[in-house]
Amino acid sequence: MACNLVECAMANILTIVPEQARGIRKLFFGFVRKQYGGVVPGVFQILSVDLRVANPAGTLYRYLHLRGPSPFSRVQREMVAAVVNGKIGGAP
Repeated sequence: MACNLVECAMANILTIVPEQARGIRKLFFGFVRKQYGGVVPGVFQILSVDLRVANPAGTLYRYLHLRGPSPFSRVQREMVAAVVNGKIGGAP
């Protein structure tokens, strides 16, 4: 698979590699890392491709997955996380 320094298409989903991001995306990833204890969740690597949708989609992600009384069960949240992680080529 051929990837340039910033973008990488894995499983037909364009992502931005946090360690190689520049400019506004580097700031975006810094903000996300602070919120999530030093890591960048896979969904934000996907959202960073189009920053116009990153904030509203990130808000929806936090609402569905991270609030206490989430409408998703723990199993459903884990299933979504596993699919996103696999799509971006994350660790098993």
